[in-house]
Amino acid sequence: MQNQVDTQVESKVSSEHSPWQVSQLSKSLKDWIEKLGRVWVEGELQQIQLRGANIFGSIRDLDVENSIEVHAFDASGTEIEAGLKQGDRVVALIQPQFWAKNGKLTMRILKMHKVGLGELLERIEKLRQQLIAEGLTAPERKQALPFLPNKIGLITGANSDAEKDVLQNARLRWPEVQFEVINTLVQGDRAPAEILMALEQLDQMADVDVIIIARGGGSFQDLLPFSDERLVRAVAGAKTPVVSAIGHENDSPLLDLVADLRASTPTDAAKRVVPDIVEERRNLANALERIFSRVSNLVISQQQLIQAITSRPVLASPFGFVDSQSDNLEITKRRLVEILDYRLGRGEAELSRDKASLRSLSPVATLERGYAVITGADGKPRSKFSQGDELRILTAKQEISAVAKEVKEK
Repeated sequence: MQNQVDTQVESKVSSEHSPWQVSQLSKSLKDWIEKLGRVWVEGELQQIQLRGANIFGSIRDLDVENSIEVHAFDASGTEIEAGLKQGDRVVALIQPQFWAKNGKLTMRILKMHKVGLGELLERIEKLRQQLIAEGLTAPERKQALPFLPNKIGLITGANSDAEKDVLQNARLRWPEVQFEVINTLVQGDRAPAEILMALEQLDQMADVDVIIIARGGGSFQDLLPFSDERLVRAVAGAKTPVVSAIGHENDSPLLDLVADLRASTPTDAAKRVVPDIVEERRNLANALERIFSRVSNLVISQQQLIQAITSRPVLASPFGFVDSQSDNLEITKRRLVEILDYRLGRGEAELSRDKASLRSLSPVATLERGYAVITGADGKPRSKFSQGDELRILTAKQEISAVAKEVKEK
């Protein structure tokens, strides 16, 4: 398309000295725009006006402030669903049209119909299956809520029953609870963008420990913003735990699937994010009572054990144990004396026998019978002596030194 425009411009070059006529520019624009073809768009029908059989109005973007003017003529053979009104969510087949006379660009409607419930349900179901396939609804991805949050972020409609239910019930349970409330639209096509902005703001606050997104009941169309893909994915990726409290218990927008906790109602959300101070005090009292009871039972059991020990005879009369051990010691002492006397007597008899045996075999007995033992002067026995050798003669009662005068060989 750009090449076609460049070709047209080059074929009719304009300059300060050779400018185009306005009609010439308008005709070129008209020719180029009419070649753009047709396109399907979705948006919110705005400023619709009926002028006879003709329709004029605009279609606004569902997310941002942007709109296009549209028109349709009865004679143009358009297919437009009957009964459309301002605020309806529509899908339209349009063709750009440039009015050269006044330089106005509009979109001619060829087909237009309201987005039906069945179509919306089909889109939501398709997104639901996609979220499940991506694992964004898996239980292991859910973050645990803090026992007592420092501050609670609340996204809800201004002055809504949902806001009152959350604030009142949370403060009834824990009077010191703190909230950071951001009011947004909670229905309509602009609601997802506002809720998403509020979520991002609260998720960046360091003192916000949990975020509640709350809205009261409503029709299926009223709750559509809470099935918006951008919002759902943002909740799944939030670092702060998010509680979904949308509608009543039977309502189930896609936000419930990815939130870290799904509360059946805004009141239920208040009960789930803060503990009940009355119940906690009761639990604390019960815990203290159980502790005191266990300590008391332990003290009583130890006292009974001490009494049982001190009542035993050995502790009732401490010297009884010493006396009994003294008697045992005396008996053991007498037995040891008896054993010692017996063994000494037996040892003495054995010694006498051994002494007699030893005496009978001893050379002393031979010496006593008149024999003598002759050795050299050094006391060593010798088998032969020579004349002049010094001798040592041992008798039973004497030791004699002598010199050999004469030696005769046998």
